[in-house]
Amino acid sequence: MATKFLPVKALDETLRGMKLTLIAVAGLFVFLGCQSFRYHDPQKPHRGETQFYNNYDNSPKASFWKWQWERLTGPHKDEAPFRPPVLKTDTEYLRQNKSETTLTWIGHSSFLLQLHGKNVVTDPVFSERVSPVSFMGPKRLVALPFEQKELPPVDVVLVSHAHYDHLDLKTLRELNKQNQGKTLFLVPLGNADLLKSEGIENVKELDWWEQFSLDGLTITFTPAQHWTQRSLWDRNQTLWGGWHVQSEKFKFFYAGDTGYSKDFSDVHSRFGDVDLALIPIGAYEPRWFMGKQHVDPDGAVKIHKDLHSRLSIGVHWGTFRLSDEPMAEPPQELAAARDRAGIPESGFRVMMHGEVLKLDNRK
Repeated sequence: MATKFLPVKALDETLRGMKLTLIAVAGLFVFLGCQSFRYHDPQKPHRGETQFYNNYDNSPKASFWKWQWERLTGPHKDEAPFRPPVLKTDTEYLRQNKSETTLTWIGHSSFLLQLHGKNVVTDPVFSERVSPVSFMGPKRLVALPFEQKELPPVDVVLVSHAHYDHLDLKTLRELNKQNQGKTLFLVPLGNADLLKSEGIENVKELDWWEQFSLDGLTITFTPAQHWTQRSLWDRNQTLWGGWHVQSEKFKFFYAGDTGYSKDFSDVHSRFGDVDLALIPIGAYEPRWFMGKQHVDPDGAVKIHKDLHSRLSIGVHWGTFRLSDEPMAEPPQELAAARDRAGIPESGFRVMMHGEVLKLDNRK
């Protein structure tokens, strides 16, 4: 069969169309880059002219593609199948409980805190994958310890940042529907419109150190050393951080995702000692890539000490494979780091999926 070529005129039109398309795409990126960042505030260094910044370290992020190449071509640690035990959560007790302070590990960074008669959930992710698409991306390796419909009505959802393993729109929609729109969603600056686009109206954005009061609870959004992105063009356009929740007798802190920084000494300076802290211990390898954004267990122990936490729980491990360390390694490394720092297991431990801790209120 003879090869067919486009007529010269048709070829010229095709090339002209491609050129116009490239010019349009380039113009779009220039337009997006020139738009004023609506959260810019010259009085607040973390709210820059074009994006949000960390308080203490804004050095360039290491190459994601270099990391992926190393994963494809480098040596890999042998790893036995990860099969952690999962406890069936006593959700009937949680639904009936109105007075005791409890903490339940749902998985990853998702916890249910019952405090001062309120049900507070951190970064709820109940989906099978943490990804912009449902058919690929990190998949849940550990089953949920209960069905979502078994949860007691959630009063407050605390979202630390917009990464997919922390802000899962499907879960948030279902929680909102489950409580007939009564659940309050507290999110970092820049995330309210995303939730409202999903029909979630009871949402409030907070900046670092801003507070919200709810029936005896004072909830404060606090700084962390991290970053955000959900698409190719929104890097650091929304804020990130942790949450401090205080009742008359109890202080709770959730660090979110973070590298180590002075932010946690700053939290202690403002609020004093913490009764209970949730501190990430996983997704830390390789250190050259993860070090600025995710603490390893040694860094987690430093945060524990900076907060003067009475009890810390290791989070952000054991549910999704997000990095290169073996899935079962973080608790082992936490034990070693704890021993080096002279901290007893009763001061910094991990929980089983589905486990419920009953915590005494302490003045």
